[in-house]
Amino acid sequence: MPRRRLRVFTLACLTAAVGQPSPAQPLRYGDGAPSPEACEALGFRPDPVREVMRRVPAPPPGPGPRIAPNIVPPAIPPLPLPPVQSGKTLPGPQTSVIEEMVVSGARRPPPRVAQSYRPRPAMDTERYPNAQANPIRQTAQEPVSTFSVDVDTAAYSNVRRFLRDGQRPPVDAVRVEELVNYFDYGYAPPKDRTTPFSAYVALAPSPWSAERQILHIGLQGYDLARGEPPPLNLVFLIDTSGSMASDDRLPLARRSLNLLIDQMRPQDHVSMVAYAGSAGAVLGPTDGRQKLKMRCALESLQSGGSTAGGQGLALAYALARERFDPKAVNRVILLTDGDFNVGVADPARLKDFVAGKRKDGVYLSVYGFGRGNYNDTMMQALAQNGNGTAAYVDSLQEARKLFREDFTKPLFPIADDVKVQVEFNPAQVSEYRLIGYETRMLAREDFNNDQVDAGEVGARASVTALYEITPAGARPSADPLRYRSARPAAAPGAELAYLEIRYKLPGETRSRLMERPVRRADAVGTLSAAPEPTRWAVAVAGFGQKLRGDPRVSDSFGWGDIITLAQSARGADPFGERAEFVQMVRAAGDARAVNE
Repeated sequence: MPRRRLRVFTLACLTAAVGQPSPAQPLRYGDGAPSPEACEALGFRPDPVREVMRRVPAPPPGPGPRIAPNIVPPAIPPLPLPPVQSGKTLPGPQTSVIEEMVVSGARRPPPRVAQSYRPRPAMDTERYPNAQANPIRQTAQEPVSTFSVDVDTAAYSNVRRFLRDGQRPPVDAVRVEELVNYFDYGYAPPKDRTTPFSAYVALAPSPWSAERQILHIGLQGYDLARGEPPPLNLVFLIDTSGSMASDDRLPLARRSLNLLIDQMRPQDHVSMVAYAGSAGAVLGPTDGRQKLKMRCALESLQSGGSTAGGQGLALAYALARERFDPKAVNRVILLTDGDFNVGVADPARLKDFVAGKRKDGVYLSVYGFGRGNYNDTMMQALAQNGNGTAAYVDSLQEARKLFREDFTKPLFPIADDVKVQVEFNPAQVSEYRLIGYETRMLAREDFNNDQVDAGEVGARASVTALYEITPAGARPSADPLRYRSARPAAAPGAELAYLEIRYKLPGETRSRLMERPVRRADAVGTLSAAPEPTRWAVAVAGFGQKLRGDPRVSDSFGWGDIITLAQSARGADPFGERAEFVQMVRAAGDARAVNE
């Protein structure tokens, strides 16, 4: 064989071995099952403990139940890595410094020592933000309510996890707005792309408080047209500490990310960082044509050690910046139980760190796993300050919802720093309270301040908020002031409130304004006459408040009333989510309190 042809052939083989695309021939490894042989050819070795357990033969079926053998595999030394040339000698695109370390195995996490895992009780050290329910406000003194939108759903699936275990969740684990925002309400989308979302308003009687009404506000984001979504520059930041060993943590995280890998397009890029006692790059920036390489990187992850979350975040952001594209979605995807215990572990310091990275154009989404030491406080702090979403994955079904059905919602932002402000007319409304959003409240002056951070809304996402209001003339919760100033006279057909929404288009620094009045024409006389979205939202909000033991919800409004209201608004329910909610309400009625 001529020397020139031999050299080209050798370089092509080396390129296939490290999984890099060669300009001279198509990719050898695109996608497929991450078998040990295929992964070792790409420079990855499988988790040795899982591989030994996979090879243990199952006992033959017999008349009795099948019982897994009680085998504890011995500690296995690391498999030797195949010799690989430096990426700089290969043809094609220049290989990054981080990719060289990945290929050489210089920064692989240490092998796991086999150990038995014993699940801990659900409430060993779980941590939740301590937020008191919003108080009733007197319109004459405080007519304006301002908050940042929230499209997180972590509380809903976490509540579901508790109820499946036969236990009601702790009060602080229940964020009512996240329960309400878990569902799709079918709001009408915006007709014009010049504004990223449309507004929905309805007013109906409260089912748990006589003489009061529920003001329902909804925002619906537009959907991206086919071929329109920008490219993705994602970094999977995966907690591989010892606390992630159980099946509902790292194994479920692997399966979840494989669903996301399924969605990757050729123009998208994925990197991976794993962290335990220290952090290391597992996969350098890899394009969407190389799904098998991504899957093999996931298969190589091993759990063990303490949790250096702060160090992992720093490395993940460095990888995101390496391939930063101002026209792409640049985002870190964190999967963890939130139990940071090595290095920078203070939520306040981590908050400041991710807030600074947000200003550089790299956002952060957080997905929680596991039980026993789940740190919801940390998850919320990171997501809210990283311009991302927080979700909790309690099952593969939830992972399918997050990474397949709702794929566009957390990854493709259509509006940043979205704030809502409602000014109530004291001639029409004597009192009001915002249901939920306790951790998202803003000062009135923050609404017009474009330097104040607020929530992000993604493509096809919706936002729902509910106020309970006391109409003028109804019995208020507090006695009127003796020396208050005279209120304006109520005119027929006068506005009840005025809704304002501020937002920034992605990449912009100045906010835009949407506004609309709330009039009597938006009201219905009975709750049964309210639109289906309103009835469903009220049912879910009632459920959340009952779980929190909210004293503003009458004892006469019970679990059965929630079920009746929800059943009247189930609608088409193609994925069975509303039917599942009804079962959760039934379970809540039978469950024991968390301290029992």
